[in-house]
Amino acid sequence: MMSFSDVVEVIKSLSIVEKQELQLLLKQYLREERREEIYKNLNTAQIEEKKGELKFSSNINELRQMIKE
Repeated sequence: MMSFSDVVEVIKSLSIVEKQELQLLLKQYLREERREEIYKNLNTAQIEEKKGELKFSSNINELRQMIKE
């Protein structure tokens, strides 16, 4: 397995076009990972809602108290 510094050195040796392609790929991978994280959070929130574990309020003081809990 390559270390992070090995990967960085390999990237340095790439052409500009290859670096740009790598940049596009990384952006795509990050976007996909973020979408997956959001999807997992949605599922968790839906399960918590069904169990009645979610609390809602429009009162700012109540919201601050909830955050502290």
